[in-house]
Amino acid sequence: MEVVLKPIATVKNSRKEPIDDYWETIIADIELADHIPTEAFASISDFSHLEIIYYFDKVKEDDIVFSGRPRGNPNYPLVGIFGQRKKDRPNQIGLTTVELLEHDGRTLKVKFLDAIDGTPILDIKPVFKEFQPKTEIRQPIWVADLMKKYWK
Repeated sequence: MEVVLKPIATVKNSRKEPIDDYWETIIADIELADHIPTEAFASISDFSHLEIIYYFDKVKEDDIVFSGRPRGNPNYPLVGIFGQRKKDRPNQIGLTTVELLEHDGRTLKVKFLDAIDGTPILDIKPVFKEFQPKTEIRQPIWVADLMKKYWK
């Protein structure tokens, strides 16, 4: 089975290269693709947060991995690709929860989107409290170390 997806929007921001840290200051615009009607954003400003599903279009097929040490750090354990959020994934799909700052026509202004300028957006979903975890989130200790500068 082959799955073909057509981007519904594009990221516009100042980050041109995929750098791992310091994303908090990056404000991004999400601009609807020409084939998506403006009404697709109707009532979106009623939500404070959105889930953005995007495509890591700059990842080369040769860079895709199935395991490794996060960021190549020898202090971190060997982890399968589905136990980390690395961009070099089999289907090159990214997912981030963003804060919606503004909606203006065919454009959303968001914070906390870790996607570089020109990144294709595959889908946008509003965050519903009812879909958030019902139990405590558990993660290995190395994740906090990995993420300490990500959102600065």
